[in-house]
Amino acid sequence: MNTEKEKNPEAAVQNEDVTSNLLRELGLLSLANEFKSDVQYISIIGSIEGHSVLPPENKTTKYEHLIPQLIAVEENPEIKGLLTVLNTVGGDVEAGLALAELIAAISKPTVSLVLGGGHSIGIPLAAASNYSFISETATMTLHPIRTNGLIITAEPTFEYLRKTQDRIVDFIVSHSKAQRSEIVKRMNCTDNIANDVGTVLFGREAVELGIIDEVGGLSGALKKLREMISLQNMENNL
Repeated sequence: MNTEKEKNPEAAVQNEDVTSNLLRELGLLSLANEFKSDVQYISIIGSIEGHSVLPPENKTTKYEHLIPQLIAVEENPEIKGLLTVLNTVGGDVEAGLALAELIAAISKPTVSLVLGGGHSIGIPLAAASNYSFISETATMTLHPIRTNGLIITAEPTFEYLRKTQDRIVDFIVSHSKAQRSEIVKRMNCTDNIANDVGTVLFGREAVELGIIDEVGGLSGALKKLREMISLQNMENNL
């Protein structure tokens, strides 16, 4: 019996190229019609790229690639929940907050899992889900916002930076169990990071602070998400 690849080798090669591009650009497992699941899996890795294109040697997550995937979670009736896997150094503040706001506004169950690191703007992204996990060895860095390039040293500039910092802190506090005073204190700590301001939190410390809900891995995150999906299905059927 001839396989599909033997019957139509050109189409098979084309599908392989498309799948390869999806893996390289978006981190998707395969074509949507090949990988069947009622859960959407999204990875946020490297630097979160915003309006400016980062150098090609940087590992990046482009926020414009994730926006349609997040909208699909809300719109597609076949998708019952979202698992977000993070290993990010942070990146563009506005792009990160945009993605975090989208995740937080999804009406279906959402779970996040921090592996390796969920630093800087990665913290709001991890907290945006309904429930969050962090691996034992993962870290999260809380620090004040940073900027580069030309800065006009006028009071309106500093006021804008303060308001942007408040946006980040307010989001973390409103989507986690963390206290605002503790977040601000850790962000402005001067004796935790050499030659820098902020605090590095290891897995359990992030849970103790209230930013993350639980220490765990992939199986725990999927189990929790399945439980949340089942609970929502029961409530919808009442």
